[in-house]
Amino acid sequence: QVHLVESGGGLVQAGGFLRLSCAASGLSFSDNAMGWFRQAPGKERESVATINWSGDTAAYEDSVKGRFTISRDNPKNTVYLQMNSLKPDDTAVYYCAARSHYRTSLSANEYGYWGQGTQVTVSS
Repeated sequence: QVHLVESGGGLVQAGGFLRLSCAASGLSFSDNAMGWFRQAPGKERESVATINWSGDTAAYEDSVKGRFTISRDNPKNTVYLQMNSLKPDDTAVYYCAARSHYRTSLSANEYGYWGQGTQVTVSS
């Protein structure tokens, strides 16, 4: 059974930073592209970042480019999201997802496994 467990969320002031982690189990982690998505209250889920199986290719939603960095550690079965220069608009529940394909994708429909989410709140 696949499990994705996010951690690292919390309350931070605007301009601050957080590092999210997602620990994966029950899947061949290095065969999967990974993604981070978020959903704010009253809004649809949106993509944030994605990384390919080896970690050498990543893609980002325009709103986070230059501020967020996705990375992965395959021996540790973990994917990370470093979030810098946080803004109140970044407030959302952040979800980690695994895709049964080695290439990146910012489309949530292409991810079959999801974590339970971690709350990120950015105060102004």
